[in-house]
Amino acid sequence: MGLFSESVVVNCTETGQPQEVQWKGILYTVTNEPVRWFERRQWWAEENRAPIGTGAGLVDHEIWRVQLHPLQAGQKENHTITLDLVRHVGSGRWRLLRIHDAAPARAVEPDEAA
Repeated sequence: MGLFSESVVVNCTETGQPQEVQWKGILYTVTNEPVRWFERRQWWAEENRAPIGTGAGLVDHEIWRVQLHPLQAGQKENHTITLDLVRHVGSGRWRLLRIHDAAPARAVEPDEAA
């Protein structure tokens, strides 16, 4: 697992749930029900003051864990990746936060099995 802060493009459903993710030039579709939770952030380390009326967006990060499958032809059809994405409440921008099991399992060659 890696920890990142990289911009990604996310297309959402009408209810605000991630549906497609474009990352590193590849378009992915969400394969399973995404999971959402909130994490506390240290706003005092990022901002000089707490602006009036910013409440929940100031205190919490909205995190989505999504399992993705590439849509483009030529991509490994059985390769699914799991990412944690964070949505900035004020701007609506999305960032990649964590990568889980991003590298596909490599097939062991018969010579290597011995």
